[in-house]
Amino acid sequence: MDSQPASNVRVLRRFRVVFNAVRSHFQQVEKQVNLGGAQVWALSVVRDHPGIGMGMLAKHMDVHQSTASNLVKTLQRKELISMNKAPEDRRNVQLHVLPAGLAVLAQVPGPFEGVLPVALDRLPAETLLRLDQDLGELIALLKADEQAGGIPLAQL
Repeated sequence: MDSQPASNVRVLRRFRVVFNAVRSHFQQVEKQVNLGGAQVWALSVVRDHPGIGMGMLAKHMDVHQSTASNLVKTLQRKELISMNKAPEDRRNVQLHVLPAGLAVLAQVPGPFEGVLPVALDRLPAETLLRLDQDLGELIALLKADEQAGGIPLAQL
């Protein structure tokens, strides 16, 4: 193994590899079913949690509720999901996947949430912790807006 410290060029190249893997997956999904990756992910969450509300959908996807709402509007417009008022509280909605939505999901090369979350789930806890700390340091140096963390990668 290379004992020299990583150069910024090598690390930058690794970021490119990661971003290209993520982008390639979402491009393949979009080409296959004509839906963005975040929309497919939302559709799969609705399928897996019949009757889910907007707040829980946002929570499952770790996105802002307005982002989840925009995803749902698109899926509803394409007649892939239905949205009904919850009988116990008319202010809340219940989402259900429609047969056309199931047909779309059957065509999608998984994983629905994208390749990066699946890869991160496979990392050992200590690696994930180290990566979190190191990326936190990088984010601080970039003076990046951490609110951007609520935007699905498929929408970047």
